[in-house]
Amino acid sequence: MKHLFVILLLAISTFSYGQNNTVSWAFESKKTGKNEYTLYLKATIKDGWYVYSQYLESDDGPVRTEIVLEDEGTISLDGKAVEEGQQIKGYDNLFDMNIIKYKKHLTITQKIHTKGDEKVKGYITFMTCNDEQCLPPTDVPFEIKLK
Repeated sequence: MKHLFVILLLAISTFSYGQNNTVSWAFESKKTGKNEYTLYLKATIKDGWYVYSQYLESDDGPVRTEIVLEDEGTISLDGKAVEEGQQIKGYDNLFDMNIIKYKKHLTITQKIHTKGDEKVKGYITFMTCNDEQCLPPTDVPFEIKLK
């Protein structure tokens, strides 16, 4: 009986992990001037799943994607982040509102200025849904070497 419980618990854990593994992220930077860089946050989204934009019309629907930089006052943003990917824009019955979401790929670019930092640390928060369910918002930490 004890072994059956352990096997069941392991199966549930494996199933839960697989469901949260719908998006993978890659992070990089490119130097564009003295103490100026462009950050690239790239999502690869499994078929049938979506990631929501940073720029939704309200907070009454899905959790919007958010980039949080742990800058300690040494990093300043240069404009708004730009999103590129396979965008779907329009009314969503699940949330009863207009939304912007991405399938397959999403690249967010953010220009920054630094005070001589060698890396940028932070995290990205995102929510992912398919046509039947949504997973809770997830935070993915990152550390990007500035080069």
